[in-house]
Amino acid sequence: MTLQATALMHVDDERVVVTEWRFAPGAETGHHVHTRPYVVVPLTDGTLGIGGSDVTLCAGQAYARPAGVAHNVINTGTNEFRFVEIELKGMLP
Repeated sequence: MTLQATALMHVDDERVVVTEWRFAPGAETGHHVHTRPYVVVPLTDGTLGIGGSDVTLCAGQAYARPAGVAHNVINTGTNEFRFVEIELKGMLP
């Protein structure tokens, strides 16, 4: 059985969805496709398997991706990994 990452939604309004993700070692999101552009802000340092490659992320170093990105995210490290994901629903003023 696959260990699943946990999601805690903080905001879901007309402009954004803000979700905190927590990954125990070995936990994953499962394969999914983003339907909106999004920004990820790591809350901890760690290594995630994304799209078949291990990527080292550092707390506070945000990155952005466009809609249509398909992948599974797996915590390949030995400690819990957390990040905040901000999905953009539309143009911001």
